[in-house]
Amino acid sequence: MRALRLSRVLPGLASLALLAPFAPAAESPAQKALVRFMDDYCLKCHDSVTQKGDREFESFRLPLTKATELVAAKDIIDQITLGDMPPAKAKAQPSDDERLAVVRLLREGIVAARGKLESTGARTVMRRLSNREYENTLATLFGRRVDTLGLTADFPKEKASEHIDTIGKSLVTSGFLLDQYFQSANRLVEMRLGRPDTPPQSWDFKDHFVQYEELQGPHKAAFNFRYLCLYEQPNTDTRQGGYGHIEDFLKGVPVSGLYDLEVLVQGMHRDTHYDPAIFGIDFSEPFVLAVVPGDATKNHIHYPQAIEPILASSVVPDDKPEWLKFRVWLEAGQTPRFIFPNGPYESRASVIQVNKRYADDFKGRTVKADVSRTLLLQEGKLPHIRISEIKLNGPVPEPGGSREEVAVFGEKGFQPKEALDQLYAFGARAYRRPLTRADRAAIRKLYDQRLAEKAPPRQAALDTLKLILCSPSFLYLSEITGEKDPRLGPHDLAARLSYALWSAPPDAELTAAAASGKLTAPPELRRQAQRLLADDRVAGLVNGFLDSWLNLRDLGGMPPPRETTRVYYAENLPEAMKTDVRLFFRELLRTNGPVRDLLDADYTFADKRLARLYNLPEQKTLRLADGFQRVSLAGNRQRGGLLGMAGVLTVSANGVETSPVTRGVWVSENILGLRPPPPPDVVPAIESDVSGATTIRERLAKHRADPVCAECHRKIDPLGFGLETFDPIGRWRDTYAKPKGKASGPKVDASGEFASGKAYAGFADFKAILVASRTDAFTRHLIGEFLSYAAGRHLEPVDDPAVEEIFQTVKKNGSGLRTLVVECLASEIFRSR
Repeated sequence: MRALRLSRVLPGLASLALLAPFAPAAESPAQKALVRFMDDYCLKCHDSVTQKGDREFESFRLPLTKATELVAAKDIIDQITLGDMPPAKAKAQPSDDERLAVVRLLREGIVAARGKLESTGARTVMRRLSNREYENTLATLFGRRVDTLGLTADFPKEKASEHIDTIGKSLVTSGFLLDQYFQSANRLVEMRLGRPDTPPQSWDFKDHFVQYEELQGPHKAAFNFRYLCLYEQPNTDTRQGGYGHIEDFLKGVPVSGLYDLEVLVQGMHRDTHYDPAIFGIDFSEPFVLAVVPGDATKNHIHYPQAIEPILASSVVPDDKPEWLKFRVWLEAGQTPRFIFPNGPYESRASVIQVNKRYADDFKGRTVKADVSRTLLLQEGKLPHIRISEIKLNGPVPEPGGSREEVAVFGEKGFQPKEALDQLYAFGARAYRRPLTRADRAAIRKLYDQRLAEKAPPRQAALDTLKLILCSPSFLYLSEITGEKDPRLGPHDLAARLSYALWSAPPDAELTAAAASGKLTAPPELRRQAQRLLADDRVAGLVNGFLDSWLNLRDLGGMPPPRETTRVYYAENLPEAMKTDVRLFFRELLRTNGPVRDLLDADYTFADKRLARLYNLPEQKTLRLADGFQRVSLAGNRQRGGLLGMAGVLTVSANGVETSPVTRGVWVSENILGLRPPPPPDVVPAIESDVSGATTIRERLAKHRADPVCAECHRKIDPLGFGLETFDPIGRWRDTYAKPKGKASGPKVDASGEFASGKAYAGFADFKAILVASRTDAFTRHLIGEFLSYAAGRHLEPVDDPAVEEIFQTVKKNGSGLRTLVVECLASEIFRSR
């Protein structure tokens, strides 16, 4: 056998020569197998002398030590998987067992090398605030919502690491982002604290509600622009009547502030005799009017805009016009716009259908069977919201000063003689720690400099606030713990704890615990963790962690076709799906419910929309006004646990069809914590069959015929077959979609067999096996995912003993979810730098 030694790196496929340093004196059986494989099947053409095709394989060695070697190893796997190495004309051919052994060895080498190459030494890389944490922090510091400003709208898209958006090494800061931070700080400070004193003004709008595009002509003919009408929900393709703006108020309000808004409004024709299916709307529910901000300088005022949080909403009366009153926050230049959240699915399509199907209602007069709506508005029963008059007054004075003024400068507001002390106090809150001498010097320097430049004291203070908000001490969770200290100091620990549980800075009590030094003691840390978990701000953890762990952040990223899945858009199901998962997780936190309930439970949370989607009996009794309610799933074999929730089932599909492979990989990674190797680049994807002539199981059978492919698919596919009874948006199905020209679709076969040999007949049996045999593995994975999210780094093999210790403690104390979270927060991993 020839000795293996590293010689050189070749480009392209020649880079296959980069496999692995072996220690010849202590070769394992697996390493010897690789050497034999190369000697028997490769080196005749690719040794250091022959190098056929400019490829030299004599230097292959393990372990892999460079990123380029990882690429090379993956290329070798691709060639072996395809059967291209050795070539078909070669006399000596490896058996399937030999190919599998080599592929397995290379994959293990890639995993081991990747762990070492990506290691941070089991320490958290100092990280900046994520975009959501940045906005949450500013809202806390300034005492009011900031989503109306769109501070992060132009920021680069956040880069998550394995879906987690709190990993330090992935939260990079570019020059462009630094510039955006400055612009955001300037916008926030000037619009909220630099606004001029402006006496309240009043506006009254009526009789000139011009609406655009197809609506303009009919509204002129039918109403002479007397009404502002909403015909559809805002989430449509055609956008004809989803947004109602005030044509005579495109300039918006003069300054940021609170404004009193009055709207004379009526819901029209909720009792229409037209087929409800035309509109995709539940006419048993009252119409809802909502207010969002608009900016005529940013985009079409009657189209969706980047900054449009809902400011207020109310049920609309049916019988007669009534005044609805709202108090809303508008930024300078913003104008109120109106939307119809539970309105018809798509106005243009609805009008076309009504014109076709109800032409006889107009007694022979001409009605174009297209988008013409004049006669419909004059004499028809087209359901819509009709606004007759709008009144606006503001900015409304806030007794005792604005929230921002009090939050930043204190109850007395800005005091020139106390300006530096006020700025120091704000700086300490913004930096989440006591200020150092250098911090104070920087604040004083800029404040004095602006005064020397003849800036008024207040403006000098505002400019200094901008400096604080652009400081690395604000933008980063920067540590003041000594470099030689393995554990975080109290203030650093307080910040890590509050951002883990609230995605926001520490409150006064947590800061006091840090200042006293008590926080570093595990009993006090546990007490504070329990207190933070009981606060409503724990929504920061629930939303952020579930977006990361379950990748709910991507829900809606691959939406289903509108023409075949109308309900997904008409009822805003993505929002409902996320709420279901969040309420369930939060309930487990509140009650310290068992972790196993995440795998299977006899209850869930649903509103009227999800009750319909899940075909629950509550669909007949729930009203939209009831919101989400805890509902029983006792005896229900179609739901229960995360895998029965539409949010999980949708995010693990591709929007068009389901795949046991895609969902199986999702379950393997997110539920069991096992990351399958990526498929070889050269292996073609599983063909889709939009005609429905074949099932995915039939197509997978061909794909698994190759033993190398079967090696992974025998582990992945059983984790996905059990979910085949759910369509791409999580609806239960017994058959697939009906193929063209056939009476019915193929029957869904949701049976399967785990690699362990345990078989299941369908979804309920599949879950039962997971609960019985994988609950411990799931719990360990959940511990790891939460620690990665909370500590800001991925766990490494050196962390395994600590994870096991947490697991045993949690199991000993009843395996409650809150127990798991608190034990993670008290662990060495969380408390360490």
